[in-house]
Amino acid sequence: MTDNALRFPAEWEPQSAVLLAWPNADTDWAERLGDVEETYIALVAAITRFQPALICVADDDVEAYARARLASARIDMGRVTFITAPYDDTWLRDSGPISLKRNGGGFELLDFRFTGWGGKYEANQDDELVEHLDDQGIFVNSTRQRIDFALEGGAIETDGNGTLLTTWKCLSERHPGHPREELTAKLAGWLHQDRVLWLNHGYLEGDDTDAHIDTLARFAAEDAIVYQGCSDPNDAHYAELQAMAQELAALRMRNGEPYRLFELPWAEPILDDCRRLAASYANFLIVNGAVLMPAYGDKADAEAVSVLQKAFPDREIVAVPCRPLIWQNGSLHCITMQLPAGLAA
Repeated sequence: MTDNALRFPAEWEPQSAVLLAWPNADTDWAERLGDVEETYIALVAAITRFQPALICVADDDVEAYARARLASARIDMGRVTFITAPYDDTWLRDSGPISLKRNGGGFELLDFRFTGWGGKYEANQDDELVEHLDDQGIFVNSTRQRIDFALEGGAIETDGNGTLLTTWKCLSERHPGHPREELTAKLAGWLHQDRVLWLNHGYLEGDDTDAHIDTLARFAAEDAIVYQGCSDPNDAHYAELQAMAQELAALRMRNGEPYRLFELPWAEPILDDCRRLAASYANFLIVNGAVLMPAYGDKADAEAVSVLQKAFPDREIVAVPCRPLIWQNGSLHCITMQLPAGLAA
């Protein structure tokens, strides 16, 4: 490997910080802002137990308010940094940078186009977020590469060793008419992967991302995958998630062996005005020494903690109450973006 060779690190590798954006009255959270603020406070409290949090705020007033709320919750404010930047909403997994690590030191930030999940929502400010942050010197020892291709961070999952996991539904929705071979080559080239594994099945009601992989199946190690299961034949998700489980069982590692698979439980249906919400336990975030798991106030929460503890035996599993997040069709991983060690100023 040359000094300039790039690698897409796995989420479980050492991190410098987690990047978030604080919800405010100008985001889609306005109608239920109080509830979602409580989730953000709990999430920042969990993150700062293990590493710093970098929080984007829309203006000085939002920063002052967020600072007061976090300080009143006795969060270690020495591990919280605020960054003023314009944003449409708070889904940093999809509007934040995708970080590649350079073998000789340093990083390349891939700044893909963010289209509001295929034009579903306004996203002009979110699409410019990485540039704004880069201009403020938030990232060190790095260069930014703008790529005129729609790709969200929640759509891709890597093992850190050249294997990418993604879903055909999402990428084909973003780029209709482009054959799989072409999209495989593009992803492999930009993300420096030599294997792209596609899932053809799996969906969640209440998900408007067109089946992001981070709601369905996640690497826990190079040889292990955690995935969202469904064991109720009467549930509308049963056929698709069972088919996805079979696809995962058929995947092979480089040595030809199957992956170790960990099936997450399925929460009881959570409804909002008769609309089912996407309560996926697969939308967890790996941080230094821990896994932050979305909890939904369901009896399956405890079982999900147990499954993740088996998948990540050397990490603490921390349940974060995330029920308010799924009202806007995402969860814990969707609102965060980890930054590899050495990237954050």
